[in-house]
Amino acid sequence: MSSLALGFQEIEKTQLMLVGGKALNLGKLSKIQEIKVPEGFCITTLGYQKAIEQNETFQALLDQLTKLKVEYRSQISEISRKIRQIIMEVEIPSDVACAVTDYLTQFGDEHAYAVRSSATAEDLPHASFAGQQDTYLNIVGKEAILHHIKKCWASLFTDRAVIYRIQNGFDHRQVYLSVIVQRMVFPQASGILFTADPITSNRKLLSIDASFGLGEAMVSGLVSADCYKVQKDQIVDKMIATKKLAIYARKEGGTETVPIDPDQQKKQTLTEQQILQLARIGRQIEAYFGCPQDIEWCLVDDTIYIVQSRPITTLFPIPEANDQDNHVYVSVGHQQMMTDPMKPLGLSFFLLTTSAPMRKAGGRLFVDVTHQLASPNSRKMLLDAMGQHDPLMKDALITIIERRDFIKSLTNDTQQQSSGKSNKSMSSANSQAQIENDPTIVSDLIKRSQTSIEELKHNIQTKSGSDLFNFILEDIQELKKILFDPQSSAVFMTAINASTWINEKMNEWLGEKSASDTLSQSVPNNITSEMGLALLDVADVIRPYPEVIDYLQHVKDDNFLDELFKFDGGQETKDAIIAYLNKYGMRCAGEIDITKTRWSEKPIILVPMILGNIKNFEPNAGKRKFENGRQEALEKERELLDRLKQLPEGEQKAKETKRMIDLIRNFIGYREYPKYGMINRYFVYKQALLKEAEQLIQAGVIHEKEDIYHLTFEELREVIRTNKLDYKIISKRKEEYKLYEKLTPPRVITSDGEIISGEYKRENLPAEAIVGLPVSSGVIEGRARVILNMEDADLEDGDILVTSFTDPSWTPLFVSIKGLITEVGGLMTHGAVIAREYGLPAVVGVENATKLIKDGQRIRVNGTEGYIETL
Repeated sequence: MSSLALGFQEIEKTQLMLVGGKALNLGKLSKIQEIKVPEGFCITTLGYQKAIEQNETFQALLDQLTKLKVEYRSQISEISRKIRQIIMEVEIPSDVACAVTDYLTQFGDEHAYAVRSSATAEDLPHASFAGQQDTYLNIVGKEAILHHIKKCWASLFTDRAVIYRIQNGFDHRQVYLSVIVQRMVFPQASGILFTADPITSNRKLLSIDASFGLGEAMVSGLVSADCYKVQKDQIVDKMIATKKLAIYARKEGGTETVPIDPDQQKKQTLTEQQILQLARIGRQIEAYFGCPQDIEWCLVDDTIYIVQSRPITTLFPIPEANDQDNHVYVSVGHQQMMTDPMKPLGLSFFLLTTSAPMRKAGGRLFVDVTHQLASPNSRKMLLDAMGQHDPLMKDALITIIERRDFIKSLTNDTQQQSSGKSNKSMSSANSQAQIENDPTIVSDLIKRSQTSIEELKHNIQTKSGSDLFNFILEDIQELKKILFDPQSSAVFMTAINASTWINEKMNEWLGEKSASDTLSQSVPNNITSEMGLALLDVADVIRPYPEVIDYLQHVKDDNFLDELFKFDGGQETKDAIIAYLNKYGMRCAGEIDITKTRWSEKPIILVPMILGNIKNFEPNAGKRKFENGRQEALEKERELLDRLKQLPEGEQKAKETKRMIDLIRNFIGYREYPKYGMINRYFVYKQALLKEAEQLIQAGVIHEKEDIYHLTFEELREVIRTNKLDYKIISKRKEEYKLYEKLTPPRVITSDGEIISGEYKRENLPAEAIVGLPVSSGVIEGRARVILNMEDADLEDGDILVTSFTDPSWTPLFVSIKGLITEVGGLMTHGAVIAREYGLPAVVGVENATKLIKDGQRIRVNGTEGYIETL
C-alpha cells in the first residue's frame, strides 16, 4: 500500500489531511455492512503536493493570491486562471501514475470510472464546500483518468472555490486535494437524500429528491425532481415532478442528455418500497456518523448504491433536553434584541441572572415554554406576552398548539391556575392604585439601584480569586432582587397597560390608530433616550474647536483621549467624553453578553457618532429635540381630550383618558432602567474578572485576556483556583463560535429541530409591500441605510436605518434618522420604545429586511400600518 494512493477500505478515519473530506466519508461508508458503495481508490494529497511543490511559478502566484481580499474579483480571476493552466501543464509524477495503474489493474481498467475531487477543507462539520471542486463521470482508460486527475487538481483554483476559501478564512496553502477514482454505476434513477428536512430542519422528517438517470441533471438544475417525505417509516408527502430530460452515460465514455418519452414524464421515479428502503439506509448512515446527513444515491437494477455522504452544516442545533419528550423553545435573542451568538462566559452570566427554564443551542439561549403551552391559562398569558414582544413568535406558537398532537394539554391545573390568577390580578390592581398615588416611586427605584451599584463598586475592589467568584454570585442575587422587584415591574406594566388602553379606546371612540405613540414622546426618566440626546450635548462641546474636530476625523486607536490636551479645546472635549462614558460607557451593541466590548473599553466607537452629530445638527439640538417631542405630546393630549368632550359621556371619557395619559408619561420612561442597572453591574463584574485574567496571563495559563470569555463562569472559577487549563478547550470554543456566527437563530424551534415560522396576517396592503409590525406611527420617505454593525454607521440627517436588531446602544444613532426598520422586535422592545419617544416611524420584525432592502434605495416606511415600499 503506497501513501500516494489508497483503496476505500484502506482509508483510516484519522486521515482527513491525506484523503480529504469526501474520500474519508466514502472510506467510512464502505466499512458499514449492508451499505453498498461502488468500489474505488483515491490519489492522496501527497500526489497533488508532489506534482506542484517544486513549481516556482505556481508558488509565486499562490503568494499573490494569498494577499487578495474578496473585493479584488478580477485579480483573483486572472491569477486563478494562470494557476489552473500551470497545473494542467505539469507532468504527473511517475510514482503517482504507477499507483493509479496498480489500482486500475486491480479493479479492471476496461471499466468506466467517475473521477471526483476531495479537498481537505470539504464536507467538514462546520463548512461543506459543496460543489466547489469538479467531478467527471464515465471516464474510460488510464490516460483519460490521469488527464482528469489534473483537471480535478486544477478545480481547487476555480474562482468560486478561491472566493469561498477567502470568505471562510481558509488559507489556500493549507488546503490540498485528493482525487477519488470510483467505479462508475449506470443508474436508472438517482438523487439526494436529506435525513433532516432542508425546509423546516425537522430531524424526524426525511426528504428524498429523485429523478431518472444520473444525478447530474438534478444537481445542475436541468430537471425538476420528485420529492418524497418520510416520517417514522411512513411516506407522509409526495410531489411528482414533470421530468422532461435525463442524463445517461454513453458507452464510449462521457455523458449525454436524453429527452424522456411524454408518457413517462409524470411517472413516479421510485416505488413506495424503494422510497422506504432508501429512508432506512439514510437513518442507518445518520446513526453511524452521529449527525444529519446529505446523501447522494443511485438505483441500479433494484440495488441502492451510496456514492457520497456529508454532514448537513446549515441546520441550527437543537437546544439540549434531559428527556425524550416533545419540547418547544423560543429565542431569548429575539426578545432581548440581540440575535448574535454569545460566548460561554456571556451565556453563563445571563443564565445566572434569570430564573426562566433556559436551554443553550448554537451559542444562543432559548426558553423552554412547553409547560406554559400545556396549561390553558398560562398558555394565554404566554401568547399575550409574545404578541407584545414579537407577533411572529406568537403566530408560530399558535401553529404548534393547533397541531394538538405535539404537546399534551394539562386540564387538572385549570382551577388552581385561575384562582391564582384572580388573586394576582387583584394584587396587580392594588399595586397600580398605589403607584398612581405615589409620584416619587420612579425616582426612589432609580436611587435604590444607583446606591446598590455604588456599594458594589466599592466592595468588589477588595475581592480576588475564589472570594471574587463567591462575591459575584452573592451580588447576582441582589441584581435579581432589583430586576424582578414586583414594584419595579408594576411601574412599567402600568404604563404598558395604559398605552394599550389608549390605543384601543381612541380607535374605538375617535377612529384614531396608535395614539399612544405621540403621547410617549419625550417622557422623563428614560435613561436610554437621554443617552442619545446627551451625545448631541457632547457634540456641542466640541463644535467650536476645528482643530479637535480635524484630529477626531483621523484618529485610529483607543488612546486618542490622551492626545487631546495638545489642541485648543482638547481638555473640554476629553472631560465631556469621559463624563459621557462615566454614565453610559458600560453600554455596547449586544450588551446582554458580558464579553462584548464596552464603549469605555473602546471609546473610539463613539467618535463617528459625535462627528455625525456635529455635521448634521445645529447647537443645542438635544434640548430642542426633547422639547419639540414634549410639545407634540402635550398638543396631542389637548387635541384628544377636546375631541372626547364632544362625545356622549365625553367628560367621563376625557377624565379616564387623562388619567391613562398621565400613567404613560410618568412611568413609561422607567421601562428602560432595570436593564441599564443590570448592564452597569455586568461591567463591574467584567472589570474584576479581567484583572484575574491578567494574573492568568502572567502565570502562562492563557495567551490573552479575552481567552476567559470562552470559559463558563464555573470553569473560569476552577481555572483561577488551580491555575491549570487545557488550552485546547479555548481553541475548540473559538472554532465553534465562528460556526455559530454563520447560523441564523430561529424564533421558535422544537425538540425535533423543526423551525416554525410565523407570518403576519394582513389585507389591503400595496402590491410588493414588505410587511412587518407597526410599532411607531407615521409615514416617512427617505434613503435606506442598511447597517449591520454600529461602528460602520455613516448616517445623514433624514436617513432611514435598516438593521437586523437594535439594542439600547444604537440609541445615539436614532437622533440622526427619520425612520427605523429592524428584522427583530416587538411593540415593547427597546428600539420600538425609543422610536416612539423620538417620534420616528418604525416597522420591526421584518424578515430578511437587510437583504430585501438595498443600501441607498429610496423607501417609504408606514409605521402606522406596518409595511415598507421601495420607491
